[in-house]
Amino acid sequence: MRLNNIGYLLKEGFRGIFLHGFMSFAAICVTIACLVIVGSFSILAYNLDVMVEELNQTSEILVYVDSSLPDAEARSIGTQINLMDNVLQSTFVSREEALEDFIEDHDGDSAFSGVQASDLRHRYIVTLEDNLRMKQTDEQLKQLPGVAKTNAAYELAEGFTTIQNVLHIVSYAVIAVLLVVSLLIISNTVKLAMYDRKDEISIMKMVGATNGFIRLPFIVEGFTLGMIGAVLAFGLEWVGYDTMVQKIGSVDSLQLFSLVPFQELLIPMVITFASAGMFVGIVGSWTSIRKFMNV
Repeated sequence: MRLNNIGYLLKEGFRGIFLHGFMSFAAICVTIACLVIVGSFSILAYNLDVMVEELNQTSEILVYVDSSLPDAEARSIGTQINLMDNVLQSTFVSREEALEDFIEDHDGDSAFSGVQASDLRHRYIVTLEDNLRMKQTDEQLKQLPGVAKTNAAYELAEGFTTIQNVLHIVSYAVIAVLLVVSLLIISNTVKLAMYDRKDEISIMKMVGATNGFIRLPFIVEGFTLGMIGAVLAFGLEWVGYDTMVQKIGSVDSLQLFSLVPFQELLIPMVITFASAGMFVGIVGSWTSIRKFMNV
C-alpha cells in the first residue's frame, strides 16, 4: 500500500472521531470508567494475593508439650516436628521463656501476678511452608507422642483463601462485563460513522475499492477511541491508587493493610490497559464493519 493511501486512510479515521464528537466523547468516557473499574479490581485482586502469600509464609502452629515430660524429651520432639512434611522450621520455647513473654504481655495485671513457670508448658512455634495445608499438618502434629495440644488458626487462613478465590471469580466476571460494555459503545460509535458514509462506501465498492481499504479508517477510529480511553484511564488509576496508598499509610488503625506501590505494578498495568484499549477499539469497530460490507 502506497504512503499516500496510508495517509488518506489514517486521515479519514481521525476525521470520523471529530465528525461525531459527542458519540466519540461518550465512547471515551465509558471506556475510561470501565477500564478504571477493571484496573481497580485487578489491583485489589493482586494485593489480596500478596496478603495471602505473606500469610502463607508466616503461618504458625503452637504445639504444647505434655507437662509430665522431662526437659530432654520435650526438646527431642523438635526433631520429629522438623522431619514432618509441610514444616519449614520449629522453634522451642521453654516454660521460663514462655513466662517472660506472658509477664510482658500482662504487665501490670494483678490477676496474673502469681503465675509461675511450672504453670506453663514447653512449646514449639511451628512455621509452615503451605498455609492451605495447615489443618492437615495440625492433625499430624497432634498425633506425635508427647504433644498435649496444638493451637492453629486455620479457620482464619481458610477464610483468607476463600475471600481470595471469590474475589478472583468476581473480578473476572466484572472485567468481562465491562469490556463487553466498552466494546459495544465503541461499536455503536463506529456504526454511526458508517451510517453517515453509507453512500460513500457503496460508491467506493463500485469503483473497485478493496474491503481492507474501506475497513481501515473505521478500525483506526475505533483503535484511537480505545487507546485514548485506555491512556486516560491509566492516568486516573495511577493518581487514584497512589492517593489511596498515602491515605492508608497516614492512618494508624490501617497500618495492618500494606498495599503494593503502583510503581511495582507499572509494567503489568501498562500492558493491561493498552491491551484492553486495543481490544475494545479494534474488535468494537470490526463488529460494526462486518454488518456494512454488503451494502
